[in-house]
Amino acid sequence: MPSVPCPTCGRTVEWKPTSRWRPFCSERCKLIDLGAWASGQRAIPGDEVKDEGEHDGSREGE
Repeated sequence: MPSVPCPTCGRTVEWKPTSRWRPFCSERCKLIDLGAWASGQRAIPGDEVKDEGEHDGSREGE
């Protein structure tokens, strides 16, 4: 069975349907990772996208 390292702690995780938290080794590691994304500690690289509700004050068509 193939195995992968847990993205949070590095522990080896077997990649199989019965590995409940894969690719994480536990629910704890999964929640730590989720918290890192939610707090902005992790992000997909690239240019920041402006929120659709934001504008720069200029008006289109003028």
